[in-house]
Amino acid sequence: MTIEQFNPDLKVTMSETAIKHSRKEIAKTAGCQGIRLTLETSGCSGYMYEISFVSEEEAKEQFDKDQTFAIEEGVTLYINKQHLPILNGTEIDFITKGLNSMFQFNNPNATAECGCGESFSVV
Repeated sequence: MTIEQFNPDLKVTMSETAIKHSRKEIAKTAGCQGIRLTLETSGCSGYMYEISFVSEEEAKEQFDKDQTFAIEEGVTLYINKQHLPILNGTEIDFITKGLNSMFQFNNPNATAECGCGESFSVV
C-alpha cells in the first residue's frame, strides 16, 4: 500500500438522479461494492465512457490502480488513476429521453464530441 497526497482539486461528482439510480442497481447485485467509470479508446472522436459494477474481488485486485470516491452512503465510484486527468471535474447525471434512460457525462475536459454523442476528444 502507498500513501497518497490529498488533492482538493480532484473530483468527480454525481447528480441526485445518478446517485439514486446507482444505489438501486448496486443493491440489486450481490457483492457489488460500487460502480466503475472507465475510458475506452473508441468511436470517431477518441474516447468513450464505460460504466460497470465493481465486485468485492475486483475492488481488492484494482486497489492500487483506482481512485475511489465515496459519493454518498451506498454509492462508491471507482476510477482508474490513469483516467483521472481526463475525467477530473466530470459530473455524472442519469437522464431519461423518451423510452431510453442513460448516464450522461458533463466533462469540462472534453473539447469535442462526435455527431452521435458516443465518443469525445480532448486536446
